[in-house]
Amino acid sequence: MSSPAPRITLLGRPGCHLCDDAREVIRRVAEDLEVTWVERDITQSEEDLREYWEKIPVTLVDGMQHDFWRVSEDRLRAALRGSKR
Repeated sequence: MSSPAPRITLLGRPGCHLCDDAREVIRRVAEDLEVTWVERDITQSEEDLREYWEKIPVTLVDGMQHDFWRVSEDRLRAALRGSKR
């Protein structure tokens, strides 16, 4: 049996200070709510670069775009609680 898909995906790139800030918020929320998360480096995909370059960091919740530029801890918690799987 495979593990469930991560609830949160952080799209960022190396050297992005806003991504560092977002990562800390996501790590804290994911740990508190016991949900999984992954980080995806947009520089590894031409498609991601085109789509997200001017928006990073981008947060996806259950595969849908949730936030960009900054991650609101309160909004992220509410989204995760409102769309429980």
